[in-house]
Amino acid sequence: MLHARDEGSGPVLLLLHGLGGDHTVWNAQVRDLATTFRVIAPDLLGHGRSPAPSRGALTFDALEDQLRSLLAEKQVTAAHLTGLSAGGLLALRFALDEPGRVRSLVLLGSAANVDNHTRAVGERWAETLRDEGYDEYTKRLAMDLFDPDWLEQHLELAQRVLDAPRDRDGRWTAEWAREIANFDVRQRLGRLAVPTLILHGLEDRVVDPSHARYLRQAIRGSEVRLFPATGHLLPIERPEETASAIREWVDRVEAAGPRPP
Repeated sequence: MLHARDEGSGPVLLLLHGLGGDHTVWNAQVRDLATTFRVIAPDLLGHGRSPAPSRGALTFDALEDQLRSLLAEKQVTAAHLTGLSAGGLLALRFALDEPGRVRSLVLLGSAANVDNHTRAVGERWAETLRDEGYDEYTKRLAMDLFDPDWLEQHLELAQRVLDAPRDRDGRWTAEWAREIANFDVRQRLGRLAVPTLILHGLEDRVVDPSHARYLRQAIRGSEVRLFPATGHLLPIERPEETASAIREWVDRVEAAGPRPP
């Protein structure tokens, strides 16, 4: 069973964190959005307070199974699904596999495939953790994840964000990173009929902003919003704008009514 923050009432928003993170990356958005919606922000398998996989590796199949179980446990038929970074990969795959359970998608700092650049970033993180230890690893993360000007002005907040996850030995982060390295759903995007909003920082050093443009072109009817002077962790660097973008998108989708079968 996944640990999850569950607050508010109304249309259901399911918020998925990224690699090595946990539900706390969404704290600002939960406080805002739960005034109007029911917001569920889980810790994914092997992350935060959720258990590690009971057997086998940490795979997208296992993560999707846990999302199905979470929705069943919470008695949710369909949700508006928002994913950050690797959580966006999971959200996109879940929407392709379970379109009837996804009312809409919001993808932040995400992509349809993991390219050589993003793989190299992940390998650099793994090498730093292995060879130099956790403190140097978090310094490396800070430089890669945040816009430099924002980081200079918010060093204490950035450190709190990076210290929050509990996977300090990196085992399950590394497991999911190996799975992520081969992620590619480009050939399936033409079949995606879920309303999709794409948010991306123009100074993202982890997932190049060109991926946002590709998603916009590949997903019918999708919309994109690019944030200048913003890095990879939009919910942290742009908390109010992120909450507002999600709120406005979900309100529009709800006002349009159910999708035709």
